[in-house]
Amino acid sequence: MKKLIYGAMLLSIAYACSPKTGENLTKKAEEIASDTLISSSFDLTKINNDRVWVEVNPGLFTQNTITYRLPRVVQGTYAISDFGSFVDSLVAYDYTGNKMPVEKTDANTWTITNAETFDKLGYYVNDTFDIEGTEKATPFSPSGTNIEEDNFVLNLHGFIGYFEELKDASYKLSITAPAEMQKTSALPVQSSTISTDGSTATDTYFAERYFDVTDNPMFYGDLDVEEFQVGDIKIVLSVYSPNGVHSASKLKDVMFEMMQAQKAYLGEMNSTERYDIYVYLAPQSATAPQGFGALEHHTSTVVVLPEAMPEPNLNETMIDVVSHEFFHIVTPLSVHSEDVHYFDYNTPTFSKHLWMYEGVTEYFASHFQVYKDLQTKKEFYSKVQGKITTSLTMDDSMSFTTMSENVIDEPYASNYFNVYMKGALIGMCVDILMREESNGERSMLSLMKELSAKYGETQPFEDDAIIEEITSMTYPSVGEFLNTHVIGTTPIDYALFFEKVGLEIGTEEVQTNLFLVDQQTAFIGVDQNTQAIYFLDMDLNSSLQDLGVQSGDTLKIINGMEASLANIQQVVSQSFQWTPDTDITMTVLRDGQEVELSGKVGTPLFPKSKLMEATDTTEEQIQLRNWWLGE
Repeated sequence: MKKLIYGAMLLSIAYACSPKTGENLTKKAEEIASDTLISSSFDLTKINNDRVWVEVNPGLFTQNTITYRLPRVVQGTYAISDFGSFVDSLVAYDYTGNKMPVEKTDANTWTITNAETFDKLGYYVNDTFDIEGTEKATPFSPSGTNIEEDNFVLNLHGFIGYFEELKDASYKLSITAPAEMQKTSALPVQSSTISTDGSTATDTYFAERYFDVTDNPMFYGDLDVEEFQVGDIKIVLSVYSPNGVHSASKLKDVMFEMMQAQKAYLGEMNSTERYDIYVYLAPQSATAPQGFGALEHHTSTVVVLPEAMPEPNLNETMIDVVSHEFFHIVTPLSVHSEDVHYFDYNTPTFSKHLWMYEGVTEYFASHFQVYKDLQTKKEFYSKVQGKITTSLTMDDSMSFTTMSENVIDEPYASNYFNVYMKGALIGMCVDILMREESNGERSMLSLMKELSAKYGETQPFEDDAIIEEITSMTYPSVGEFLNTHVIGTTPIDYALFFEKVGLEIGTEEVQTNLFLVDQQTAFIGVDQNTQAIYFLDMDLNSSLQDLGVQSGDTLKIINGMEASLANIQQVVSQSFQWTPDTDITMTVLRDGQEVELSGKVGTPLFPKSKLMEATDTTEEQIQLRNWWLGE
């Protein structure tokens, strides 16, 4: 997963078990008798107040009591989603068509007694996009759902649940939609039926088990679709831009160049014959999704970004976001622990190794760009420095393994974002150590390939043993680093690693946005409990200081607009249009008292740390840097 706050682009997934090719799924469907399938269906032509009616028929039960659930947590999000809370009017029917008693035992669970007579379930599903920004908690947007006449974001875990008693059952899913509607799905269509009047089409899909339901989102609606080939992988790029601002054809070249470089960087690591990229570009609307970023799956990723992003910014963000998701084919898709492999959607346990799943993946997503000449070394150095700066606004002495294992609880949940900052820096440090110890022969990527060869998609590693195993596979220095800085609580002295490759950290004064240092670092943050916007405990730019803003102030009102998580996108977007002469008025909460501030935007200046090549370097330092950056 990659989570973004638009403007700051603060990067705030993970699945196990092997992906199935279309051919294998078809063969499997033919092998399994129809009475072993859980049949489910919904009709996108019959929408009721942004709700769709879902029916689920599991076949015959022999036990008296059964339990039906929608996921409380979905893989890769590391947060509670409670998809059952978006279900309305659930009813159970017996074989005579009469309603049966159903008890809802929690937000996601229903129990039915006398199940020997139970035939099927029916219920409405509300979409999650429309209520983002309200007081109701909602899932991370790329894991959510959208139900509109011209667009349906079908993350199937938001529509279809599972029976506790049938966890290994297969699924048949039938979706009816207008015959002319565009649709894309990584799951192959098993059959398609056109209505007698030609107005609707019903497509039937097969999923070998519930994991394959959750792992294969679909996209229906007014889509712009482009296909292209990267090596032996077919890429299907589907874009929904409600106002026609962006198109798949414009993004295609950017994605092609990026994914070609990724394939070259990864070498022979392949996991799928087809990879889908679903891009939902949110309009500027009170009912549009606010959680920008992406959620990956074995053979696809769902991306949600603002439609208002200028084309260069969209291109840059898509490179960062999609490359991150695609690199998940290394970890945790190929290398993962039991917690990932045997995921429990209701009461999950979490692995200790988010530093690997998200941190190393984020490192690869940055490193391959400089290694394959998609960005300059200076751009890469700036990105690394940005991650250091942002990571230091969080708890730098928190054990990464402890945080990872307890990621949905505080104080760990509010430090989750650090997996994309310090987690990536951990990957960088191990990469430098590996190259140094091996005279350039081994790297972080080669280590992950070795782990992938040993474990792969179907064999999880033991969570508590993997650090010791990595140490035995590599060098004592790698084990010492992981034990000290990943398991332990000692902050990393990055200067020691930069010295190895002839780099040093200096300072330069740069012009910033009023709220943002750069694409990775902001002067503002969001309180996870109250969702209030506050100024971070860090040095502020000159304009904020001139206005009288202090670190720790909570921003209540700006230019007459209430500031909250619901409209931070709008506030930040507007700030890019401000000139030095733009008047600013703010109301901030400071020590329990409201304080009125006013002035001009001015020219915000900020002393920014800068990672640069040192002037006095040895041949050994330059050689290691060249090994590291692909020179």
